[in-house]
Amino acid sequence: MFSRILIANRGEIALRIIRACHELGVETVAVYSEADADAIYLRHADDAICIGPAPSAESYLHIPAIIAAAEIADVEAIHPGYGFLAENAHFAEVCASCNIEFIGPKPSVIAQMGDKAEARKVAHRCKLHLIPGSGDIVKSVEEALTVAREVGYPVVIKAASGGGGRGMRLAHNDASLTSAFHQAQSEAEIAFGNSALYVEKQLTQARHIEIQLLADHHGSVIHLGERDCSLQRRYQKLIEEAPSPVVSPQLREKMGDAAKRLAHEVNYTNAGTVEFLLDEAGNFYFMEMNTRVQVEHPVTEMVTGVDIIKEQIRIACGQPLRLKQSDVKINGVAIECRINAEDSENGFKPCPGTVGKYYPPGGVGVRLDSHVYSGYTIPPTYDSMVGKLIVHRRNRESAISCMRRALSEFVFEDIKTTIPLYRKIFGHNRYLSGDLYTGFIEDYFTK
Repeated sequence: MFSRILIANRGEIALRIIRACHELGVETVAVYSEADADAIYLRHADDAICIGPAPSAESYLHIPAIIAAAEIADVEAIHPGYGFLAENAHFAEVCASCNIEFIGPKPSVIAQMGDKAEARKVAHRCKLHLIPGSGDIVKSVEEALTVAREVGYPVVIKAASGGGGRGMRLAHNDASLTSAFHQAQSEAEIAFGNSALYVEKQLTQARHIEIQLLADHHGSVIHLGERDCSLQRRYQKLIEEAPSPVVSPQLREKMGDAAKRLAHEVNYTNAGTVEFLLDEAGNFYFMEMNTRVQVEHPVTEMVTGVDIIKEQIRIACGQPLRLKQSDVKINGVAIECRINAEDSENGFKPCPGTVGKYYPPGGVGVRLDSHVYSGYTIPPTYDSMVGKLIVHRRNRESAISCMRRALSEFVFEDIKTTIPLYRKIFGHNRYLSGDLYTGFIEDYFTK
């Protein structure tokens, strides 16, 4: 086991990793920008080092500053969390060159699966069904138009190096595709330094289902079941649950086996997620692979009892997986709401500022992953997510009741959040019936 790990991240995920490390007996080093000098996770780390001013490019994305902090603190490994440098192959290469273990897959695998067009080729080799589309990069609007007319509108323009909904645009006709192509291209260049795009058919009334994987350095790969991430806004997930209300044990086995085939094909190691779209007929189509821990990993932890962060660390140490596939059991239902500092009644406008009264919910079956406290100032510089509210109960009906109760208890004053939106969603008949799809929130709650 490592003796000392640096966490190259901030906020709730930094605190989450610190807690897992301390339970493993591992010392932690937190890094922070000047904007996060009063962050609560710094108090829980064994050491903390400032790596620069507020802008991410000068702090959390500044590789020389992070490596310098790691060398000063004499750590053996770096956990990147999610976002920032978590799927940056160059960062993983730099870690290796400095004899620092990167807690994640190999740089070559990050690069391969981070290129969405290349990932589709790998999936095709593994005989996974692909969403109809370009199959490769489209180099011009004219090429994109040709593909769109062949597969039929609507289509989605996607950044080849994209993620988190950035570099993605929906097009319903030739005119909107032309505009969407240029918008996605510009956004992709700014966000990822790569303007390459591809085109996919937009599946209507489809669900977003993802499979959580763990893979060690000894050839073992297991899956921990699925998460239903269909409740999104502009491709940004808001509510996730495990297991999906529509995935049977037989379908879970098929999707899990498909995800494991993909992992074996690229010699994947550590935690990863394979994302699929599931249509109304029960057919599932490969979308992409995320080579990091996901924001929504807690719902899987709650229904399986597996601490994914700890498993990441053990795998990076070279330890074999302690679980076989037959050991994985799904118990009950877990639901997660991402608490964002956004005004959901005003175009989801970000709402940074100082938190007034703050009383988080509790009780049996309630978990809150958050770095917020009364008097904490939410900086405008970073993502607006300030916490994740997770509940776990024996069935979906009980989990929904628990979430309603927890949301009603949550006091979060002086900052607009997405809590009021969630209170409405958990009273909607279509949500209660489990009849969900990726356009649900935009169709019912954002008009």
